[in-house]
Amino acid sequence: MTTGAAVPLPFVDEHTVTVDAGAEELWHRLVTRLDHSLSGAGGARYVRLVGGDPREAAGPRPLAEGSAYPGFRVVAAVPGRELALAGSHRFSTYSLVFRIEPLDDGRTRLAAETRAVFPGVAGRVYRLLVIGSGGHAFGMRRMLAGYREP
Repeated sequence: MTTGAAVPLPFVDEHTVTVDAGAEELWHRLVTRLDHSLSGAGGARYVRLVGGDPREAAGPRPLAEGSAYPGFRVVAAVPGRELALAGSHRFSTYSLVFRIEPLDDGRTRLAAETRAVFPGVAGRVYRLLVIGSGGHAFGMRRMLAGYREP
């Protein structure tokens, strides 16, 4: 018997950063900067190259459930707590979930969890190139470090 709940994708990795800001300020940084960085022409070209979905920015701004930009759809948005993205292309189906956790000292922890499946031979090669090379981890750490700055 199925419950109708989606089966979670396999875990890839999680990266965290501690930010000198409260949850509301960090949420604003996250949705503003993520929208700006992922809506650029370079991302759109890459998504077209790999046959990604969605292919263009659409939906409400600031980011909310139903928003989209090349390669990602916002599937859940709980201001100050969680932003869940999902997408797919020829080589992978994936999700990226950002979680914001207030700390006792007024700072906030931002975690980014990636889950993905890489079907077939082409998917395994793509995983090797993106995940196995360390490129994904490097990019995630670099992106998260950018949220430390106001």
